[in-house]
Amino acid sequence: MKKISKKKEEQLLAEKLLIEEVKKDFENRRNERRRFEAQWILNLNFLVGNQYSVVSRTGDIENIEKNYRWQYREVFNHITPIVERRLSKLQTIRPAVNVFPVTSDDRDVKCAKITKKIINSVFNQNKISKIITEATEWSEICGTSFYKVVWNASKGMKLANLEKGGELKAGDVEVVALSPFEIYPDSSSSPDLTSCRSVIHARAYHIDEIKNLWGIEVEGADVNVFTLDKCMGIAASGKSASIQTTKSNYAIVIERYESPSVKYPHGRLVIVCEDKLLHVSELPYVNGQDGARIFPFIRQTSISRTGMFWGTSVIERLIPLQRTLNALKNRKYEFINRLSMGVLTVEDGSVDIDALEEEGLRPGKVVLYRNGATPPKYLESESLPIDFSAEEKSLMDEFADLSGVSDFSSNSYLNKNLSGVALELLIEQDESKIKVTSDSIKESIKEIAEHVLKLYKQFVKIPKLIKVIGDGGDIEMFYFTSNDITTDDICFETKDETSDTLAQRREMIFKLLNAGLLSNEKGELSIYAKNKILEMLGYGVWENMQDLDSLHSRRAGRENNSVVKGDEIEVLSIDNHEVHINEHTAFVLGSEIEKLKNRELVIEKLVKHIELHKRKLPIQKETI
Repeated sequence: MKKISKKKEEQLLAEKLLIEEVKKDFENRRNERRRFEAQWILNLNFLVGNQYSVVSRTGDIENIEKNYRWQYREVFNHITPIVERRLSKLQTIRPAVNVFPVTSDDRDVKCAKITKKIINSVFNQNKISKIITEATEWSEICGTSFYKVVWNASKGMKLANLEKGGELKAGDVEVVALSPFEIYPDSSSSPDLTSCRSVIHARAYHIDEIKNLWGIEVEGADVNVFTLDKCMGIAASGKSASIQTTKSNYAIVIERYESPSVKYPHGRLVIVCEDKLLHVSELPYVNGQDGARIFPFIRQTSISRTGMFWGTSVIERLIPLQRTLNALKNRKYEFINRLSMGVLTVEDGSVDIDALEEEGLRPGKVVLYRNGATPPKYLESESLPIDFSAEEKSLMDEFADLSGVSDFSSNSYLNKNLSGVALELLIEQDESKIKVTSDSIKESIKEIAEHVLKLYKQFVKIPKLIKVIGDGGDIEMFYFTSNDITTDDICFETKDETSDTLAQRREMIFKLLNAGLLSNEKGELSIYAKNKILEMLGYGVWENMQDLDSLHSRRAGRENNSVVKGDEIEVLSIDNHEVHINEHTAFVLGSEIEKLKNRELVIEKLVKHIELHKRKLPIQKETI
């Protein structure tokens, strides 16, 4: 037996204590978070239609049994369409991140342009719109969701082949959406992530994936990927079957991120699985302000709670209304059944009760009853009380008020004599009800952009090739390094898109056209203006002629860039001289040219070039 050195023995003991500490810390956080987790599971049940569920005293989800066998137990699900309407409105919030230079210095201007292109490229590669949709679905259901922005060394361009097999790659940024079931803060009373001293990200991995990522074999088990409970079926756990997603050969990986402290100036990351220590290091990412290391997570809430880490879902507010509505409508239909089917009174021993219960009093039925007994008859019932309808209408109004969304087509607003301005005010008021949620999404997008840039600043040491769509619609490819990014000198802005629908843009364009604000001094629309208006109306390129105008406009833009670089340009016979004149003149009068060192030379060349176009303009018009 090989003897272990004292130093190695001390190291193994320290690792064992660290593993036990992390696992104990994880269990404490699970217990502290269970009341929130029970609410999330209940929200999921109500969303899928399992609405006769309650949270028991033990924190499990239990089904409510019928009081009587004949009771109606139908579900009239209004929560799902409300959540779908909220998601459809929030789906429009995909604001582009605009990057502005802090100063007018050439380097800051260039940095801002490169930064914006990098962000757009990363967002397209990672399909950020789909990720935002996934995170928003979780935040709408549970009240909170998260994004994790990390550097994935297995992505990016191939650099070399490894001796032991595999490939060495340059790495790239990866953005993933996380459900609240995976995140465990040190305290649920922390108002945000920056207030947490540590955060645990716990997730169930397949044992093969654990071996591929960390090179360590662990024993698998049946794990509920939501609650992370082991070997607990539906009957044992008391959870609803609608969210019971148990997978085999899985193990729980616990990642504890610790913020910088006196003992750990750069923070610490500890990864544990079962009784194995997978990884220990300082916080891997320089993603905070002024070179600080912070957690790679971004929190998004549907409705924030003051002084609480976890947000509130609109489903939580609607559950009492949904229960009341289900009870009301079921009792209403039971009452209607009594009115239509009737309730028979029968003298004891006068008829065959079993046959009467099985068939009832069908039309044409011959009823035999004992001689001298009272024949069966129906009890007289009152008509359906008007209180049922009044209470149902009241509940539907409360659904609209509490959910923050309403459907104008199903309301009486449009049947009234409302002016266009009044209708716009109603729509604006309706949109403002979800502004808190939309603001949280926009802030999350800004934070994602900041994390992305700081990861590139940290890891891109060799030139990285990136592909973006340029301002003229052409595909641009360029190289950049971390030196081209100065993240602390970047300002981010996003635009609210909830109130900027296609219909509203069209209406505004038509108003501007009627007012003559888009026409020239002769009251005519230029070809360029027509093309732009059609594009803004959502029709894109309408005719081949307008497509050619776009090509001419892009060519003129490339000519402007060529002049700036010092290259010579010429007037071609196929040029649309009117379009070229407009593009070159706009560039000469614009603010970009003021920042050029060779400004006077560029202006001189472009003015001469414009004069050549003007000389050929009458000839082109006569030919046309």
